Amino acid sequence: MAPGGADARWLDAALALAMRGQGRTWPNPNVGCVIVKDGCVIGRGWTRPGGRPHAEAVALMQAGEAARGATAYVTLEPCAHDSARGPACADLLAAAGVARVVSALTDPDPRTAGRGHDRLRAAGIAVDVCAAEAGGAAGARRAMAGWLTRQQHGRPRVTLKLGLSLDGCIALANGESRWITGPEARAHAHLERSRHEAILVGRGTWDADRPRLDVRLPGLERFAPARIVMSARGAVDRLGPDDRVIAAPDAIAGLPCDNLLVEGGAGTAAAFLAADLVDRLVIYRAPLLIGGGRGAVGGFGLADLAAAHGRWALQDTRMLGTDRLDIYERRR
Repeated sequence: MAPGGADARWLDAALALAMRGQGRTWPNPNVGCVIVKDGCVIGRGWTRPGGRPHAEAVALMQAGEAARGATAYVTLEPCAHDSARGPACADLLAAAGVARVVSALTDPDPRTAGRGHDRLRAAGIAVDVCAAEAGGAAGARRAMAGWLTRQQHGRPRVTLKLGLSLDGCIALANGESRWITGPEARAHAHLERSRHEAILVGRGTWDADRPRLDVRLPGLERFAPARIVMSARGAVDRLGPDDRVIAAPDAIAGLPCDNLLVEGGAGTAAAFLAADLVDRLVIYRAPLLIGGGRGAVGGFGLADLAAAHGRWALQDTRMLGTDRLDIYERRR
């Protein structure tokens, strides 16, 4: 399918819905779906917390009988594998009688991997899939980056969050760090937390600060991530039943999440960077100088400056009150 026109517009709407489920649908992808008939939306949905119901099921329920002859725009190929948790979305769309399905991506999960599209075509439904370089495909890869990272690399997507002064400090020399950034930046950081299933700090940060690591935004409190402490010294006290302890960065593969937020401290950040496990950097920079404070990142074995260039691509930048937010993605 060529990008542009009405198809691109409706796919953008489906992508916006997919973002509503980011970090909340483990173990399923956060899919968005819009069902359109005669130029009007008759159903919309996104994968709900815990992974069910799927986006297509929600949208079809809204559309009802009007779905017959409509076009369904989905951010990922409708699933075709059987599950005890519900019917395959390809079968639901076929039973509803939609005339056409437009998908942003083919599902990399080997249980579907093209079978969903094949099943739809066998039912007489026209299927269009975005070209890999098209805007809809790129948007879907961004929206479902955590799930896709798990599919490709067998681990969650890792975001490293840093709150810095202009001279790269995260605290005074005595450890005081409240607050370097302003309220707008801190609110955005809580929004980031709500989009991750798990949040990780090092043992030193846990013992020194006893951070709550929750979400303190009205209406989003229930999306607080599970807390992970990285400790080479074993057991950690004051953890809840859903919280975990890991010994090293490579243990994240076993965590039940697709989106992992790493918040501190400097040694933990360095460990993840040294292991090349950071996929995304979220940096809040406050307009203040500390001088002689604690650095954001410890040494992680960089041998020369040439090796540092070209690793990070700026994805977004904006002002949050008086602070600047910069978001970078790892080039791989």
